[in-house]
This record gives sequence, structure tokens and C-alpha cells, in this order.
Amino acid sequence: MKCIVGLGNIGKRFELTRHNIGFEVIDYILERHQFTLDKQKFKGAYTIERLNGDKVLFIEPMTMMNLSGEAVVPLMNYYNIDIEDLIVLYDDLDLEQGHIRLRQKGSAGGHNGMKSIIKILGTEQFKRIRIGVGRPTNGMSIPDYVLKRFSKEEMVTMNKVIEHSARAVESFVETSRFDYIMNEYNGEVN
Repeated sequence: MKCIVGLGNIGKRFELTRHNIGFEVIDYILERHQFTLDKQKFKGAYTIERLNGDKVLFIEPMTMMNLSGEAVVPLMNYYNIDIEDLIVLYDDLDLEQGHIRLRQKGSAGGHNGMKSIIKILGTEQFKRIRIGVGRPTNGMSIPDYVLKRFSKEEMVTMNKVIEHSARAVESFVETSRFDYIMNEYNGEVN
């Protein structure tokens, strides 16, 4: 079974913010396939569905971002998910808006949600899709920037990025070939 995790903060005030782009990708996939996060356990909202013939556990942590591992790891353990079947989707300040980067492993890069997952899993050796949100250019603090909603103009680009990221996830579920998917989906989304 694959495990697809989107990171974000819970609550209406965080919807459509840069920090919640992981949730947006999960929500897009769920809506596209008429799935819903209909279960809650271990501080996570989740569902198990069949996608391209394979069982997939979709998770959105119901913790704040910096505690994401408290939802993800217990659910992985409960459903006996192998670490090679995990993909985490999250926002990345070091990538420009309109870019995604798939990686097989790596550090948290300063992302508190990833720090939490890495700490509780005890390894950085898991797949991730980093979704570029860029850095503030007007002197705005990082916390204010990531908790700010995308503008209408930015959402035109980000909607393409969300769809592109969702297709990368679906391709991974179908093929289990992350190396191939990295070559196909990394880079700027047009």
C-alpha cells in the first residue's frame, strides 16, 4: 500500500496559504477521484482508496505543521506501510513558484513539518515532492509569508502546479517507478 501525505495547517484561516499547498494537492486528487478523508485516527484525517488498482492511504495531519510526524508515523505503523511507499508533499521556499522538485531523500531544509516527520521516522530516506512557493521579496517575515494566501494571479500558476503534482503522485502509484517520475515531473510547470 502506498502512503501519500500532504502537509498543511488545520483551520479555515490557513486554507489556500502557501504553507498548505500539500493539503491542496491531496484535496485535488481526492476530488478528482471522488474520494473523501472520511476517517480520523492518530491526529490525522485519512482515507484508504484504490487508485490505478492499488490501495493508497491518503493523509492530512490534523496537527499544526511542526507536529506533522505525530499523525503520519503512527498511521504508517498502524497500516504497516513501508517507508519506500511514502511520499510527502509540502511547500518549499527555495523553489520558485511554478516549480516542483521530486526527491528520493533529503534533509528537512528548514521545513518544520518535515523536521517532525524525519525526527519521528528516524530517517531522511523517504520520497517527497517539494512544491515551490518562492521567498518573500518585500521584507515580509517567513512565517507571515507562508501563512499568506496566494493572490488570484499566483493561483493561476499554482493550480497548474497542483494538477502537475497530483499527476506525479498518480504516476507513482501506477508504476512505483519514482526515478522515472522524477525525470518526467521535475522542474518548471507550464
